[in-house]
Amino acid sequence: MELTNAVAVVTGANRGFGRHLASQLLERGAKVYAAARNPESVDLPGAIALQLDVTDPESIAKAAATAADATLLINNAGVAAGGQVLDGDLDGIRLDMETNYFGTLYATRAFAPVIEANGGGGVLNVLSVLSWAHPGGYGSYSAAKAAAWALTNATRELLAPRGIAVTGLHVAYMDTDMAAAIPPEQKSDPAVVAALALDAIARGDAEVLGDDFTRGVKAGLSAR
Repeated sequence: MELTNAVAVVTGANRGFGRHLASQLLERGAKVYAAARNPESVDLPGAIALQLDVTDPESIAKAAATAADATLLINNAGVAAGGQVLDGDLDGIRLDMETNYFGTLYATRAFAPVIEANGGGGVLNVLSVLSWAHPGGYGSYSAAKAAAWALTNATRELLAPRGIAVTGLHVAYMDTDMAAAIPPEQKSDPAVVAALALDAIARGDAEVLGDDFTRGVKAGLSAR
């Protein structure tokens, strides 16, 4: 899809990777609704702050009514709260699923009719290399991202006849707050990954792999 003059809603756009996506969309000529639970935390010049809590369907419905001109939804908001699945905090495990899976589902269901009514467009789901690799210490997050990957594939089939292309971004660690404890040499530049993702949307790609580690994991799936 053409990103110049697109109207994008980016969840979790007040910081981290979402802020990079929103900033680069503005640079490419798009109108951007920068969505966050606390819209006052959005400080990106040129963006329209939009209140949206991905765990609250009523909040999402209100955001979809406000951003009624949207042609692109980026499901970026995420959390890693649950840790491992055997004795990790159950509330954190539920939050992982509510945010990373159900949040993506709620937002897609709310915005798909909006995007279709505006002539079609796209959806980008920010996934993870842990959609495919499931280390024990990150079992909760991996399960939620694996579910979001399945959701991405299912909605791609369902939304294509409605003129909406669905792209999945898989990426490992990026230099954001969520990966603050990770050594710098293991992290990708989120600005570079954001550019890759937006280029993929523009081409209509079904999938984009954000770093060499993720590409290696994807290449090795058939050997598992």
